[in-house]
Amino acid sequence: MKTIDALQVDGKRVFVRADLNVPLDGDTITDDGRIRAAVPTVRRLAEAGARVVVASHLGRPKGSPDPQFSLAPVAARLGELLGRDVAFAADTVGDQARATVDGLADGDVALLENLRFQAGETSKDDAERGAFADRLAALADLYVGDGFGAVHRKHASVYDLPARLPHAAGGLIATEVGVLKKLTENVARPYAVVLGGAKVSDKLGVIEHLLEKADRILIGGGMAYTFLKAQGHEVGGSLLQEDQIPAVQDYLKRADERGVEFVLPVDVLAATAFPDLKTKAPADPVAVPADAIPADLMGLDIGPESRKLYAAKLADAATVFWNGPMGVFEHPDFAEGTRAVAQGLLDGSAFTVVGGGDSAAAVRLLGFDENAFGHISTGGGASLEYLEGKTLPGLAALED
Repeated sequence: MKTIDALQVDGKRVFVRADLNVPLDGDTITDDGRIRAAVPTVRRLAEAGARVVVASHLGRPKGSPDPQFSLAPVAARLGELLGRDVAFAADTVGDQARATVDGLADGDVALLENLRFQAGETSKDDAERGAFADRLAALADLYVGDGFGAVHRKHASVYDLPARLPHAAGGLIATEVGVLKKLTENVARPYAVVLGGAKVSDKLGVIEHLLEKADRILIGGGMAYTFLKAQGHEVGGSLLQEDQIPAVQDYLKRADERGVEFVLPVDVLAATAFPDLKTKAPADPVAVPADAIPADLMGLDIGPESRKLYAAKLADAATVFWNGPMGVFEHPDFAEGTRAVAQGLLDGSAFTVVGGGDSAAAVRLLGFDENAFGHISTGGGASLEYLEGKTLPGLAALED
């Protein structure tokens, strides 16, 4: 795929599909990582004399305007990071959007309102989606795809719009794809994968693929309890996907046959109830064996012995991919498992990739230096689907 080096952007209206889907608490951005990741491409285009029209989704509005998902706070933060004013259009393809774009001079930057305020953005109907893409195309001369976190979606601004304009990949997408190739082609070994998060069902495809690629797979988070149950252990009130137990048992069997090491917690931190993430009130955690969680307790993090085990399993790795926290990292009582994994990545000499989503948020929340990791992805779901070997619509659309 072409990069922005192949485009003549001076004086041109350049539509940049970014991923500015950041968490908000009211109007307050609680993690600006994705905005900061978008800045280099936007800045480069502006400094080259482009009239930059940035667009993104935020949250899951239902195809109509919803103030809680407005990108207005993002426009302000983007301007701060760029060190220049960012004009904000309070609609996406309406009068304000057209007037805002028409008012841009060379080197100016504008941000359109949330793409998902328009039903055509996410429509499964090709004609409806295409009609919305036509309206977006009228706002620009060139297209730059740089929202890696959305490239696994067949959405108008990701998939249909590039076909309507001369297009190229932005710096972020080029970097993400280059990094992910290191996890799929001529991988340096041992190759260790750490998977966490709530649900096994979210990771089935990537586990299937990694059984052919990885040397060891470390499991944590809520999904660990389905693995423990599949081994015949009691998990108390812990998160459990009963319907996934047969699939997990099959994965464990196939991993054993292929010599892929599955590493599961040997102990967990448990409590009688899910912690209050707003007040952060003490939850009185107790460490219990992972194979004997009492009926009145729920596991909420890997325990101290598991932390040591996981660190040891990462110590000699040459490549590590990590996607998903080890527990409820947002609460201080259950953050140490996730902290131990992050520290384990830094203590070793491996090429490390943090696979976006909650893992990236945890790195920032727990105070780690992002630059100390090999790469922190901006797209959790997109990264996983790439590793599954799927064709990602947004990447396919950028190829000529």
